[in-house]
Amino acid sequence: QVQLVESGGGLVQAGGSLRLSCAASGRTFSSYVMGWFRQAPGKEREFVGLISNIGGSTLYVDSVKGRFTISRDNAKNTVYLQMNSLKPEDTAVYYCAAGFIIASRQNPYNYWGQGTQVTVSS
Repeated sequence: QVQLVESGGGLVQAGGSLRLSCAASGRTFSSYVMGWFRQAPGKEREFVGLISNIGGSTLYVDSVKGRFTISRDNAKNTVYLQMNSLKPEDTAVYYCAAGFIIASRQNPYNYWGQGTQVTVSS
């Protein structure tokens, strides 16, 4: 069982930056693929990016490429989402998720955090 807790959300002006953190419980954090998803008001939850469990490879949705960076610190059981050049359309609740398969779909992820709100004002 893994528990995930996101933090770092808030209100920021367009063009600004935020860093989200996702702290995981348990001893097997390094074995998980960690994904970030977001859900804007009135929209379905969508894939943002992921970082693999082996080698730390990353994958991003096109809309955040070059602006968002995912990293992980296995010693701290934490994954990060650095968000730069934020846009109003990035406003959403951001979720981290843990799984064993590299996937942009939600189903393969076994564990989810509660989400953290990011609001970008224009």
